[in-house]
Amino acid sequence: MRVILRTDIEKLGKLGDVVDVKPGYARNYLIPKKLAMLATPSNLKVFEHEKRKLEERLNKERFQAKELADKLEALPIEIKVRVGEGDKLYGSVTSSTIASYLKENGFDIDRKKIELDKPIRSIGEYKIPVKLYPGVVATLNVAVVKYQEEGDESETEK
Repeated sequence: MRVILRTDIEKLGKLGDVVDVKPGYARNYLIPKKLAMLATPSNLKVFEHEKRKLEERLNKERFQAKELADKLEALPIEIKVRVGEGDKLYGSVTSSTIASYLKENGFDIDRKKIELDKPIRSIGEYKIPVKLYPGVVATLNVAVVKYQEEGDESETEK
């Protein structure tokens, strides 16, 4: 099935490309989400008029994503975790943990956009990519540090 893409779609094409996709993918995903439209002669004419508006909207979204990426890269992320002997973490730090931390600090980022290959299981500093928009990737600086209760510090001073 031939469709005209109304937005850039990774591994498929860019705005305005006419591509062949499987019918189910077009009917069940691309067309209902308004990511594509059927490639008919009349739709090609309609799309030419619509293309300028779509490009402006996409450029605005890309600009907003770049601004968000700059803010995220400037944010120091410190996740405090409980550790056992040998500084081994109880549990792990996952993309959900990072997304929760970001939400607490005013950034509503979906955990699926945080590209953490495997859960973090040790203390240290990590650089984690976050895919905000096609072509816009922010790199988070995440520091996983030991959580110390206030009672622990006072006991060591005595």
